[in-house]
Amino acid sequence: MSSRDWSIQEIARLAGTTSRTLRHYDDIGLLAPTRIAANGYRHYDETALVRLQRILLLRGLGLGLPQIAEVLARERAEASALETHLALLREEQTRLARQIASVESTIDALRGGEELMAENMFDGFDHTQYKDEVEQRWGAKAYLDGDRWWRSMTDAERTEWKQRVADLGRDWIAAAESGIDPASDEAQALARRHVEWLTGVPGTPASAPDGDAKAYVLGLGEMYVADPRFGANYATSSGGTHGAQFVRDALRVYAEANL
Repeated sequence: MSSRDWSIQEIARLAGTTSRTLRHYDDIGLLAPTRIAANGYRHYDETALVRLQRILLLRGLGLGLPQIAEVLARERAEASALETHLALLREEQTRLARQIASVESTIDALRGGEELMAENMFDGFDHTQYKDEVEQRWGAKAYLDGDRWWRSMTDAERTEWKQRVADLGRDWIAAAESGIDPASDEAQALARRHVEWLTGVPGTPASAPDGDAKAYVLGLGEMYVADPRFGANYATSSGGTHGAQFVRDALRVYAEANL
């Protein structure tokens, strides 16, 4: 990389952010300036720019600043980490392009008085974005069973299921923020609800009679902490992975005692 650097004002303008935000990133140890000039202005080199790009990408994925700090601390190989970000962005780009085309098609049909093509109206709105990941973790049958189950549901059933998931996530966060013990009766009641929810989804090891439900639940708990995408579902107001760790610990206690 070259030895050139940019002032804080230049970086703020280029990145579409503010000098105040960049100073805050410095204050919390997320993005330190490369040097501070005699006039007191912060300056950033190319390495700092790459780090800022990663920060903004992770922000765009919905992560909080404490979670971003943890991700950056774990993934120090910048190019490799950016390749992962790029893959996620391309998936999102494809999904948005499909949604745009779908909505444009609906608008054209409405304005032209044409018949709506139901099979085209919801392209890009499906739940199959994790197909490859599910198949890799638990096999093609797991995805097919889950997909068949999801498509067999009515709109009302899907809405009810989503509300159940949202309620469970809300209750987990409230419990984590209350400071109760993961082994407490309240936390274990949540763990039981969580496992009942998992066993209700066809295709998962938790739902199969011959599946290793205990290993599956324990593995999911660890994944909630390790993977920011899942950990974000249990993020408390204090940030970090505290919420996900609470869920993991409560599930571990439940699994050891009941599965």
